[in-house]
Amino acid sequence: MKKRRVNPQLAHDLIAKTNAEVDKINPLNIMVVGKTGSGKSTLINALFRDKVATTGVGMPITQTVEKLTKEGVPLTIFDTKGLELNIDAQHEVLSELSDLIKTETAKGAQHALHLVYYCLNANMSRIESYELELIEALAQQLPVIIVLTQTIGEETGKFEHYLNSMKLPVEAIIPVLAKDYRITKQNMIPAFGLQELIDATLEVIPSEVHKAFINAQQIDIKLKEEKAKSWAKTYITSAFGVGFTPIPIADATLLVPMQITMLGHITAIFGLSLDKSQVISMIAGVGGTSGTTLLGKFLVSSVFKVIPGIGTITGGVISGATASVLTVALAYSYIEVLKRIAVAESQGEDLKLVEIQKLMNQSFTEQLSMVSNILPNTVQNKFVPEWLEHFMK
Repeated sequence: MKKRRVNPQLAHDLIAKTNAEVDKINPLNIMVVGKTGSGKSTLINALFRDKVATTGVGMPITQTVEKLTKEGVPLTIFDTKGLELNIDAQHEVLSELSDLIKTETAKGAQHALHLVYYCLNANMSRIESYELELIEALAQQLPVIIVLTQTIGEETGKFEHYLNSMKLPVEAIIPVLAKDYRITKQNMIPAFGLQELIDATLEVIPSEVHKAFINAQQIDIKLKEEKAKSWAKTYITSAFGVGFTPIPIADATLLVPMQITMLGHITAIFGLSLDKSQVISMIAGVGGTSGTTLLGKFLVSSVFKVIPGIGTITGGVISGATASVLTVALAYSYIEVLKRIAVAESQGEDLKLVEIQKLMNQSFTEQLSMVSNILPNTVQNKFVPEWLEHFMK
């Protein structure tokens, strides 16, 4: 592929916009409760990106609870250290957790807890009386989801059935195998249940922290894609508004900052910590955002040559439609590449920079071809192919 020059400032601006958007996200605060060996850390690392339980910054809040955070991830985990306690200590912990919930709530919306994951090792097939007391007490203050970890074998199914029969005051009981379980070299039980946990979580947490959860979780890439596309549609109108001006099409100084802001917001939804070289590779894949706008001007000026007597209003419509087409193609191709990067990261792989640029180039071509049908037939049949050939060579 022909190497294209990219203004590094565009990459710098996009990363800055992404960080700014992440900072605006209302954080999600989850308490994870369970005895030692209940699989809390494995669950947290499997469900959320950047291995928060392993690489996050821990801060002791009480004798029982540690607060885990990770820069760039709008998520706080309140992790209990274990509940193997004598009777007196059990009641002390119950009071301690209840007071913690109240204290954090009193600090304001940014600190209030939203959910409890109560982890039980399904292989133990046992829940103690003090755990039932603790679950009931927590459920009076927050939604509680019981997560049955390490769910392998017939006995775990019986345990799940037993818990369901108890009619506990919880939102859901979700059996989970957080990571693949290898039996022999040839046989493996694949991980399961995390998607169900994501679905259950989204049903019970407040809507204002959905964006934080979508950003932080790393299982449902399609959910990230759908939310990013839905949000990007709001920018179509903005692009049209900028383009709907007298001939020629709106200047790049108006359109480019809007497009960079759009891409930054999309990146924040995906929850990817892109570095400068990755961003430059993606921008290079479309010849630079400013190049997109300049070629849009070429396209619009060509339209005017084949539509004699075109008026200002009609010209403005075509100009605005062109701005919209280019912006939609830019957004959807960018989303497609972010999806590929996210999938690779979830599999422990890194896409090479040249591969990122190639993917962006291919995706942008495909997306532009798909959305160009909103333009007049003359533009579709003659000038979009001509523009693509000129742009991609």
